[in-house]
Amino acid sequence: MQDRLTIAGREFSSRLIIGTGKYRSNEEMREAFERSGAEMITVAVRRVNVTDRSQPSLLDQIDLSRFSILPNTAGCYTAEEAVRTARLAREVGLSDWVKVEVIGDQRTLFPDNEATLEATRILVREGFTVLPYFGDDLIMARKLIDAGAAAVMPLAAPIGSGLGIQNPNNLRILRELITEVPIIVDAGVGTASDACLAMELGVDGLLMNTAIAEAGHPGRMAEAMRLAVQAGRQAYLAGRMPTRLYASASSPLTGRIA
Repeated sequence: MQDRLTIAGREFSSRLIIGTGKYRSNEEMREAFERSGAEMITVAVRRVNVTDRSQPSLLDQIDLSRFSILPNTAGCYTAEEAVRTARLAREVGLSDWVKVEVIGDQRTLFPDNEATLEATRILVREGFTVLPYFGDDLIMARKLIDAGAAAVMPLAAPIGSGLGIQNPNNLRILRELITEVPIIVDAGVGTASDACLAMELGVDGLLMNTAIAEAGHPGRMAEAMRLAVQAGRQAYLAGRMPTRLYASASSPLTGRIA
């Protein structure tokens, strides 16, 4: 059976989205793309040379015939900045899809949920497919969906921290009560077990960058993340056994011995 991630009517066979920052070399980055199995790559618009396309650009390292680009508004601290950045990405032909990220605090890089909501409303009205990054809050998720978000992207932990899933119960609540759009965990995953846990909680996909880019061997970690996402998804679909306080024999205690 085909188990695909669908966002805004578009199907993806991979549930993993990866980023382009922090790699030690372009060679390591390209290997990570290949081994991750990802079909969508997110790019900070601020890191792309959009003023002079004759000069070297990050996009030169991405096979645009194989990978979809998801521009993001990383580095924006107001709704106005995020909207302007998204418009620029569309004007230069990157995409009319955008990951909206509005930072509210410089030290923690926690998102400004209200500014994110404002930017989402504006960009949806302008025809963008918006995937907003926000705190793991059910009420904000509902507001973003009402504003027209094509997916919601709650954090697992602070950006780049590698702390893993800090509040699994919030993700469980989101999974139980949000069914209209995909839930894609963004930020905080550190290793493959974190990715597997997130998928076992029932989220629809993961976006990650630092966990792969800062690994000792990014390509190997990208492959580990691909396998972890697949394993966690299969475990969620299979349905785990109930937990018990006491032992339960694996072999029958009655019946004849052959």
